[in-house]
Amino acid sequence: MLWDAVLDALAVVLPVDCAGCGRPDRGVCDDCRRGLEPEVVSRPVDPGLRVWSGLDYDGVAREVLLALKRDGRVAVARALGPALGAAVVAACPDPSGIRIVAVPGTRAAFRRRGFDPVRVLLGRAGLGSWRVFSPARPHRAQKLLTVGEREANLRGAFRVRRAVAGHRILLVDDVVTTGATLREAARALREAGAEVVAAAVVASTPRLYGSAQSPIRDFPRGAD
Repeated sequence: MLWDAVLDALAVVLPVDCAGCGRPDRGVCDDCRRGLEPEVVSRPVDPGLRVWSGLDYDGVAREVLLALKRDGRVAVARALGPALGAAVVAACPDPSGIRIVAVPGTRAAFRRRGFDPVRVLLGRAGLGSWRVFSPARPHRAQKLLTVGEREANLRGAFRVRRAVAGHRILLVDDVVTTGATLREAARALREAGAEVVAAAVVASTPRLYGSAQSPIRDFPRGAD
């Protein structure tokens, strides 16, 4: 394929390590791409909100997501797009009348990275989104907090800036752990009059907190 030939040529001129395994290769080697084939699962994050994820946040998926978010390797998002797309399809098999809304980051995070990871991932999945949130208010990093601290840390973090009353919304984020971010974003949308029908993410880490997952079905790899 032409795109494969271009990537091979670039790998010679601008050598990089695979984001998944570290071998000298393209941004994500073929073996690691196979490890990113979607395997969609779902779990509730509160009684009124179920989240669908395309991958487990572990192994290759974790390394490639960190390469995107921490290291700014935007090109690796192409390998993650199919997982997010599969999660969106599973969450909304009938998308008519549903608007996709990305969970926003803070202004500081955008300045640090120069891009919004969730919007980049949506683009690589061939999806657009409706901008209804202002940038999230500043808050502490979630990864070192307990479940209760995460809830308190995000309280009031999201402000809806558009009229959303009566709209049906699918929330999208990159990773779900305890569900605190999705719950707070959904709360803000519901208070503004929207119906949040479900959520979709690239990857999920429920085992850290003992939440059960339900396997749905395997999805073929998307074109990339």
